[in-house]
Amino acid sequence: MTTQAGFAVFTILFIIIITAPNLHSATSLSGMEEKDKKENGEFTGEIKGGMRPSMKLVVMGIIDKKPKIIEVTLSSKPQDEDTEADVGLQLNVNFTDKAVQRNARLAGKWGPSENTLSFFPFAPGEPFKMEIVCEHQQFRILVDGQPLCGFTHRISPLASLTSLRVFGDLQLTKVA
Repeated sequence: MTTQAGFAVFTILFIIIITAPNLHSATSLSGMEEKDKKENGEFTGEIKGGMRPSMKLVVMGIIDKKPKIIEVTLSSKPQDEDTEADVGLQLNVNFTDKAVQRNARLAGKWGPSENTLSFFPFAPGEPFKMEIVCEHQQFRILVDGQPLCGFTHRISPLASLTSLRVFGDLQLTKVA
């Protein structure tokens, strides 16, 4: 390889390495808005354009030393205690029962909850990475890269799910 060719390859690699973090962070936002609110144990954000198949949401954090719950909710508008918005997926991680309850609310009524798990992946004081992958028929939930469970879609259209809320006994490090 000539010196000029080697320099050209080095320059291209250098440009890719320098610009890749910016490209990654822009694409990893999954449509989340910059104005979204993130506090220590709570995040509320807008999913621009709503959910759609092939979209992935990522929640990373460190679980408190004495946790009781963590809740992740995908809904049609930001969740407040008084809001009766449709909820396409609510994941309720219960540390006392070592359970992850999944449910949806349509027209103000909760459906039957699902609780079946093959393992409970969360540990007090430990970091975790939860991925919610939107597929055509279901949400697939992974924790630390391992499949945890699925939840069949009960709301249509998926694009109506425009809000993500995460709260509970954790310190959030990333929501994308």
